[in-house]
Amino acid sequence: MMQSRIKPLDAILATAEKHALPRSLGPVQLMLLGIGAIIGTGIFVLTAAAAQKAGPGMIWSFVIAGGVCAVAALCYSELASMVPVSGSAYTYSYAVVGELLAWMVGWALILEYAVAAAAVCVGWSGYFMGLIESSTGLALPAALSAGPAWSLSGVDFSHGLINLPAIGVALAVTALLVVGTKESATFNAVLVAIKIAALTLFIALTVPAMESGNFMPFAPNGWFGPEGTSGLGIVGAAASIFFAYVGFDAVSTAAEETRDPQRNVPIGLIGSLVICTLFYLLVTMGAIGTIGAQPTSLGVQPGSAQFARECAALAAQGAEPLVCSDEALAHVLRAINYGWAGNLVGIAANLALPSVILMMLYGQTRIFFVMARDGLLPEKLATIHPRWKTPHIVTIITGVCVAIAAALLPVGQLADISNSGTLFAFFMVAVAVMILRRRDPHRKRPFRTPAVWVVAPLAAAGCVALFVNLPFEAMLVLPVWGTIGLAVYFLYGHRHSHVGRGLIEVHEQDEDAPQPPIVEH
Repeated sequence: MMQSRIKPLDAILATAEKHALPRSLGPVQLMLLGIGAIIGTGIFVLTAAAAQKAGPGMIWSFVIAGGVCAVAALCYSELASMVPVSGSAYTYSYAVVGELLAWMVGWALILEYAVAAAAVCVGWSGYFMGLIESSTGLALPAALSAGPAWSLSGVDFSHGLINLPAIGVALAVTALLVVGTKESATFNAVLVAIKIAALTLFIALTVPAMESGNFMPFAPNGWFGPEGTSGLGIVGAAASIFFAYVGFDAVSTAAEETRDPQRNVPIGLIGSLVICTLFYLLVTMGAIGTIGAQPTSLGVQPGSAQFARECAALAAQGAEPLVCSDEALAHVLRAINYGWAGNLVGIAANLALPSVILMMLYGQTRIFFVMARDGLLPEKLATIHPRWKTPHIVTIITGVCVAIAAALLPVGQLADISNSGTLFAFFMVAVAVMILRRRDPHRKRPFRTPAVWVVAPLAAAGCVALFVNLPFEAMLVLPVWGTIGLAVYFLYGHRHSHVGRGLIEVHEQDEDAPQPPIVEH
């Protein structure tokens, strides 16, 4: 039976025992780890898209997304502390709900990481081109600095043809990963400090300049968007903003290195989420309060052909609202005559975002690597380069696919597609926690999800609620991608699976596995 194909949890734990790490992290260290991992990509690149969806009401969007993340994080932490090995939600699912669903989770994680990397590439491109134009007056033609606008009704190439800077950064980071890199912890700490300093500067300059009139009307698209639309309104923006919180798993997976995990893990998780949410709210209020955040017109999706035409018309008149900006935070500062600060924020984004792309690409190749080692994908994909000691084949394949997506899709649509995979994976983690509590209630749990029969259903329901409020096109991607995944599984993975063939050795942490660059989201 398919469901009997469960990777033995005892074998996984036996492997983890061989690589046990000292428990040295306290709540403050966990909180700092979480803040460094969470703050970054989303707030720099998605503020404009969220403003188009919800207007000033996107303030509530951050609160909703942060709440769903909090309950999902508590579920994630229990499994991370029980199964402290590589593979993330894929490995957890394999040990709890079996091979087929684990395959689907792993397949969704591939979608999450690769598309998220493409989204960050597009976000970096906007800040890079904005910084170049502000500093030198030079600019690439629109056709070469932005991809086309997409919708179910067709593709509009009038806004752009291909995003060359996004291709460049995607391929550069891929080359770096192929050759191999281990950034120093000090360098990582500097990048985290740069991100936080940039947001602090933004808050300090914009909050005092807020005007109450810019917050009205507060929710122009309502809570769920105009009738007949999908992915708009405050809840639709929350489904997109969820992208800004991904990274909290850095705290969850550190459970095995934490002193008194039952106490310190929730402090680290909830503390980092609360601090990040406060940062996000202050940044959002500063952006809205200074120049406003009204949609170009109601019921129009960011990234759509109509949206691109409206923004182009406004640009021709010399007016670029927040919702149309490719570098939202720098744009706000320049609009209120702090050009120097806008350039500093642009420099911060240019420095910090490539490290995010690197981690996203690494995460994707690591999932590929573990799935190939389990026999579910061709083991050739897990081949380690003899000189560079990296999985070069799968890294190159991933990098090329990311570059193509970044070249042709806008950042908001990429983030929504990535979120569809993330939400499915987190939903499965919440389900797995409940199943394992019933099936194996006495197994050692270094961290136990508090009020699990309330928290886990809330996490699952929250993930479903955000998923159904994504734009229809983004929702459609997951079943289409999943169908492709099922075809791959039954044509290849089902027959070659190590567990299916009775090979239960677990070796995710063998010394030949690719090692991660030490950088944060």
